[in-house]
Amino acid sequence: MTTEITVPADLWEGETEGVITAWLVNDGAEVAQGDLVAEVMVEKAQYEIEAPVSGRLSIAKEEDEVVSKGTLIATLEA
Repeated sequence: MTTEITVPADLWEGETEGVITAWLVNDGAEVAQGDLVAEVMVEKAQYEIEAPVSGRLSIAKEEDEVVSKGTLIATLEA
């Protein structure tokens, strides 16, 4: 089963775009539910993205890419 990781629509107010500043896990790595997998910067605030389920991470967006709320940034394969 594949689960999508998207930039949460309620992660920040105002600005609609942010930048992926870091992937905390390598592409293809196994992660557990709740593990921090990425960091997104909006203006001067850094937000962390957690894995919603356990599985193998497949990164869809690279570091330094601009992403909008709701953008698919990775998937997890259970």
